[in-house]
Amino acid sequence: MSVRCQPQRRLCAKGSAEMGIYMFNIKNITMIYDMEKTEKIYALGGFDLVLPDTGLVGIIGPSGSGKSTLMYCLSTLKKPTDGEILYNGKELTKLKDSERETLRREEFGFVFQRHFLVPYMSALDNVTVAAAQSKAFVTEQARELLAGFGLSEREFGKRPAKLSGGQRQRTAIARAMINRPRVLFADEPTAALDHENAFAVMDILKDYAKKNLVLIITHDRSILKGADSVVEMWDGKISAIKSGEL
Repeated sequence: MSVRCQPQRRLCAKGSAEMGIYMFNIKNITMIYDMEKTEKIYALGGFDLVLPDTGLVGIIGPSGSGKSTLMYCLSTLKKPTDGEILYNGKELTKLKDSERETLRREEFGFVFQRHFLVPYMSALDNVTVAAAQSKAFVTEQARELLAGFGLSEREFGKRPAKLSGGQRQRTAIARAMINRPRVLFADEPTAALDHENAFAVMDILKDYAKKNLVLIITHDRSILKGADSVVEMWDGKISAIKSGEL
């Protein structure tokens, strides 16, 4: 995945986008908080970015750098103050609420810092409950995902309170992948895991990224080894983009 910097710090992470194929085309994206106040807070300071349709892309930066806000805007969970976000040529900021909900359900998957599992459901049911297809059809797929993330058959039936923090997070990642989303948004997906389990999870995400786009929001540079591209953010802007091995 090559990188090209354009004039006026219009940066782009490019892969298949070089051939005119891209997943996201972000143009002058800006997010301002406290609009009513004299001193406004710029979470995103206005930049361009092109993301390919496949690959693992890390978005890294310290707290307050704007990386999570960028993810929320790309995933339609937040609407930017200004700028355009084109997803496969479709302008996301102009979609109706129902259209954004359909897009998130059918094409996006989410992993957050907190697992947000349903407390009265088993690990297996927490995965299948998010499935767009019938439960019977996806149960075996859910079992394979959980097993791939290191959970045993006995743990499939446990409720979240009976699982370790790492097991709960791995269950949440399996839930995010159950519909085979075209884009997987992961906000600190390994924060609750030790290094061994974190790297095991990242290996699975890298494999998934061979045919899909996986965006990893993190402050931990070590988990991004082998990422296709890494976007570094600082104070709401892109400070650098790196390709290949870190």
